[in-house]
Amino acid sequence: MTIYQSELMQRLTERGFLYQCTNEEALDKAALEGGLVGYIGFDCTAPSLHVGSLVQIMMLRHLQKSGGRPIVLLGGGTTKIGDPTDKDKSRPILTQEFIDRNKDGISQVFSKFLNFDGANGAIMVDNAEWLDKLGYIEFLRDMGVHFTVNRMVALESVKRRLEREQPMTFLEFNYTLLQSYDFLELNRRYKCRLQLGGSDQWGNIVGGADLTRRVEGNEVFGFTTPLITTASGGKMGKTAEGAMWLNANPVWGENFAKSPYDYWQFWRNTEDADVGKFLRLFTDLDLKEIATLEALEGAEINIAKIRLANEATTLLHGATAAKNAEETAIKTFVQGGTAEGLPTFDIDDITDLTAIDAAVLTGLASSKGEARRHVKAGALKINDDKVTDPFQPITSEDMNDSVVKISVGKKKHALIRLS
Repeated sequence: MTIYQSELMQRLTERGFLYQCTNEEALDKAALEGGLVGYIGFDCTAPSLHVGSLVQIMMLRHLQKSGGRPIVLLGGGTTKIGDPTDKDKSRPILTQEFIDRNKDGISQVFSKFLNFDGANGAIMVDNAEWLDKLGYIEFLRDMGVHFTVNRMVALESVKRRLEREQPMTFLEFNYTLLQSYDFLELNRRYKCRLQLGGSDQWGNIVGGADLTRRVEGNEVFGFTTPLITTASGGKMGKTAEGAMWLNANPVWGENFAKSPYDYWQFWRNTEDADVGKFLRLFTDLDLKEIATLEALEGAEINIAKIRLANEATTLLHGATAAKNAEETAIKTFVQGGTAEGLPTFDIDDITDLTAIDAAVLTGLASSKGEARRHVKAGALKINDDKVTDPFQPITSEDMNDSVVKISVGKKKHALIRLS
């Protein structure tokens, strides 16, 4: 096992972030010297990031906490192309209006995890700042010469499409060049020497490191994380209701947000086998304390899950929101109360509102068909009473201080409030 000298490499490896690294020994030395600048790019494909992006955000946090300077690169330029990595088909082309909206939405989360003040204060920059100004002929002449088609078709994202005889546009084929150019430009502007990312970005990261070395003669580094999945093989950040978004408030009225309570519950419902791994990746807890929590067995593992939920929710939404979420859960699951603090949906009129309508309205079911299946399984409840008729009306008699509680199973709850 490699013994690292720098705090950064110790943090990242001990907590399970390392998958691949271009030159571990040299990166360890550069981090030990201090002032290491590193970045991660986030394309603006939705109005919010989701839990799947947390691994990357936490790496930037560890970089800053170990004395380095993190750069959050917003992909206002690259989003116009669409990253083909890990995709079987082309992404839809977004208008500038949607890209700007999405950029505003995802930029909100980083101040929760990073400090933008001080000597090593984080930097947030949009790659449209330089990509939009590139001349096509000049770019091909100056940068295209450093890339071979042989190497590009060997990239996993390209090779997979070709093997499956799925089309890849020339537009997407150029994405690697643009991401590589980002690394070069950040090296020039901010002396950035490190690009971090998921394992699916390895080819793009290596391309950027190679381009920077060829053009500027500077040694830079790439570091990737393993694909994070749950113990049951599920994709991290995905739930039965869809993605677990990081924004608490929807952008432009769209459903790309999750309440602090939903977020807390997501972590509370972690599988037993994942608790230790998630505590290392998604909290700042000391490794010794994590080891103690991870060793809990039987019903006591719930203590570790609640600690995980509190720590993760505190990082994103603050300590008060985490405390309120835990108290709401206790009222809901232990005391059986109406539990103010649950996700609440205001409506003007309950006339013609049925049980399955309520399930869809609150997001506890994605469709009326799914709501009917919940009824058939005995999982849908109104004020903790099982629903047997999917078309059971919600009436004023169901209201407790103008509020009715809708539940699916034991862990999914919401309120409908008559305004």
